Amino acid sequence: MEALHAHAASAALFDSAAEDLTTTSAVLLLVGVCGPNEGKPGEACFIFNKRSAEVRQPGDLCFPGGSVAPRFDFKFGRILSLPIAPLGRWPFWRLWRRQKPFEARWLRLYFATALREAFEEMRLNPLRARFLGPLPPQRLVLFRRLIYPMAAWVPGQKQFKPNWEVERIVRIPLGSFLEPDNYIRYRVSMGGAAGSAKPDAVRDVPGFRWVTSYGAELLWGATYRITMRLLNIAFGFMPPAIEDLPQVSGRLSESYLTGEREMESN
Repeated sequence: MEALHAHAASAALFDSAAEDLTTTSAVLLLVGVCGPNEGKPGEACFIFNKRSAEVRQPGDLCFPGGSVAPRFDFKFGRILSLPIAPLGRWPFWRLWRRQKPFEARWLRLYFATALREAFEEMRLNPLRARFLGPLPPQRLVLFRRLIYPMAAWVPGQKQFKPNWEVERIVRIPLGSFLEPDNYIRYRVSMGGAAGSAKPDAVRDVPGFRWVTSYGAELLWGATYRITMRLLNIAFGFMPPAIEDLPQVSGRLSESYLTGEREMESN
């Protein structure tokens, strides 16, 4: 919590771009206690949603989140800043309101958005979450969106009820992200339409692989970058250079942006 605040205090996380609600979103980076088959007793886990086949980017791991609902989220944000509510309990809230009133307004709004989306997607209890702090925004070139990540600790809730957007909840021990052997070079190719002679577009991106009872889960893209920023700010951790990592290949069909995903690993 202190590390996130110190980092946020050293730079402006919310500028005029935060006011364009048509091109911004918020996500909630969740940390909680691992279940009995997910890690050591009492060990901290990152909590991800695995996207269902009913949404864009199916099969990907992500944090709950989405676009701002202005009429609800502005009001919800005011409730969250009450002394007994998650933002009001954050030790640095009064400091932000006094020293950074412009940024505090948008911090409150995007935290409200992230909590609301987490409730809708997985029935997270928003009033039980403990706010850890904001993370630097991430810009999505493909979808032309700016994402504001908010980190939260979930102290007691262990059972979630995913909605139609979520295939299942995936918990990965935080400590496993500090082990270099779990990182990969993800060679991803985007295929053309069926029967098209156009060659696939191929690129290598850094990623993280975790083997579960369901098989191997891959973390990459914006969610990977957000997770890495938290690990770097909080622990000073840097993942291995991509050139030194084992390769895993995946192929995304054209319908990846709206439908199914095909993947094969080497």
